[in-house]
Amino acid sequence: MRGEADRTMKLHELRRPANSRTRRKIVGRGPGSGHGQTSGRGEKGQKARSGGSSKPWFEGGQLPLHRRIPKRGFTNVFRREYVILNVKDLERFEAGASVSPATLAEAGLLRTAGTPVKILGGGSLSKALTVSAHRFSKSAAEKIRAAGGTLEVIAG
Repeated sequence: MRGEADRTMKLHELRRPANSRTRRKIVGRGPGSGHGQTSGRGEKGQKARSGGSSKPWFEGGQLPLHRRIPKRGFTNVFRREYVILNVKDLERFEAGASVSPATLAEAGLLRTAGTPVKILGGGSLSKALTVSAHRFSKSAAEKIRAAGGTLEVIAG
């Protein structure tokens, strides 16, 4: 016998909260409705007309912000962006391991293996690794060679 405390709600017992849906305002149906003639839009002016809403960026005829601010600089559309890693990030690999963008992606240091990688000289390296990347800074190359490792530059 189930008591009142362990009673569960059933689908047929679901009810919408009172006033959860408000009725649509019906306008333009004569003076007796209270929303006739101008249909609650007031009289005259841009907002009283059909299609009379202005765009969010419209500033009322004032010179728009994007035209007031001076043009400056230039964006190179052919720029290549590199994922930057430091030498200290390579410390997690075992000695003698071959480190490539694919292994870096597996280790969670890159999102995808196809992104260009540049190794910088932050931190230190105590293991000999074979590191292949698209670019190396001078200090990173020196630290990897000093640890007994080798560098491979990926073309492209």
